[in-house]
Amino acid sequence: MCFRLQKSYWDRSKKAKRLSSWGQIARRIRVPLGFASAVLYFWLAHPSLMAMAAGGAFVAAGLSLRALASGHVRKNEALATSGPYAYTRNPLYLGSMLIAAGFAVAARSWWVGLIFVGMLLAIYLPVIRAEEEFLRGKFPEFEEYARGVPRLLPRVRAPAMKTRSMFSTALYLQHREYNALLGAAGMMSALVVKLIYFSR
Repeated sequence: MCFRLQKSYWDRSKKAKRLSSWGQIARRIRVPLGFASAVLYFWLAHPSLMAMAAGGAFVAAGLSLRALASGHVRKNEALATSGPYAYTRNPLYLGSMLIAAGFAVAARSWWVGLIFVGMLLAIYLPVIRAEEEFLRGKFPEFEEYARGVPRLLPRVRAPAMKTRSMFSTALYLQHREYNALLGAAGMMSALVVKLIYFSR
C-alpha cells in the first residue's frame, strides 16, 4: 500500500515537472509562433463585411478587457486583485482569447478556428499554469485569492476587497498594451485589403 502511494506521488510529481517545463517552453515560443500564425491566418481567411463586423465586436471586447487589466498589473511587485482581476485571475489571457475568437469569426474558416483552439490547449493553458505556479511561490496570498476567483471564466460578482486600486494609465503605457490595439488594427486592415483585392 505504501509503495503504491509513493509511486503515485512520484508519478504526479514527474507529470507536474513535465507540465512546468513545457509551460516555460510555451512561454518562449508563443510570440514567434503568433507571428507565424498571422501569416497563415491571412492565407486561410475568407472575410466578408458581415463576418468582420461580428468578429470585430469580439476583438473590441478583448482589447478593452486587456487594456483595463493592464492598468492594474504591477509585475513581480504585487499580486493584482483589483479591476478585472477581481472577477478572473487571467483577464489578459481571457482578452486574448476573445480577440482570437473575433478574428476566427472574421476569417470564416474552420481551419483558423481549429488552429486557435490548438494554440489555446497547447500553448496558452500551459503558460497560464506555469505563471500561476510562479505567483503561488512568490505571493503567499495567492492561494486564498485563487480559491475565490476563477482561473478564466469570470465570476458574476467581485469579492469584497479591503482596498481598491484604480486604473493606472501609466501602467497601461508601461506595459505597452497599445501594441495589442495596433496589431489588431493592422490585421483588420489586412482583412479589408484581402476582401477588396483578393476575394473576387
